[in-house]
Amino acid sequence: MVETAKKFRRRAEARPDEVLDAALAVFVEKGFAAAKVDEIARQAGVSKGLVYLYFPSKEALLEGIVRRALAPIADDAVNRLAAFEGDPRDAIAMLLTVVCGQLSDPARMAIPKVVISEVVRFPAIAAMYRREVIDKVRPALEVMLKRGVSAGYLRDIDPEMAIRSVIGPVMAHVALVALFNVETDAGLDMDRLLTSHLDILFHGISAVRP
Repeated sequence: MVETAKKFRRRAEARPDEVLDAALAVFVEKGFAAAKVDEIARQAGVSKGLVYLYFPSKEALLEGIVRRALAPIADDAVNRLAAFEGDPRDAIAMLLTVVCGQLSDPARMAIPKVVISEVVRFPAIAAMYRREVIDKVRPALEVMLKRGVSAGYLRDIDPEMAIRSVIGPVMAHVALVALFNVETDAGLDMDRLLTSHLDILFHGISAVRP
């Protein structure tokens, strides 16, 4: 009887994650707007009422997906940037390596794909993604770039605008894939993007003249 109770408790504790997994699968297949809670419940193998017990709306489901998968990555990035000392280019390479590595996982890539696809029709989704991910990392990255300028590692750049050059190509690559299905011959190819982006970011695109 005790063992049965433990199994039931473990099952109950796992259900929110099972619901989020099902929601992400349905959002990717149907799109956020077209997805129905009935479909999510069926995919998760639970009742519609149980879905609403944990998540009162589709927006809450998407927010739960982002918080579970991406918010911890953003929090870790903020901590790493705050603790980093030395050449900020090393920290940028580290940060982008982590981001591109995470996005190489189809399950994680599906999240920004859903967000980017739906932000125009559902601005609340954009606000949530900004709050949970972008607004955490952006200030920390800006502070680190300012420190890099003060320490002489970087020339006198505009840190606020430089951030866009750091994260912009990754977001553009994801958007090209998510919205326009523009992939490379090797598919998403995040490793190749990372290598190219860091090379251009740190060295520019102009040929070295004698």
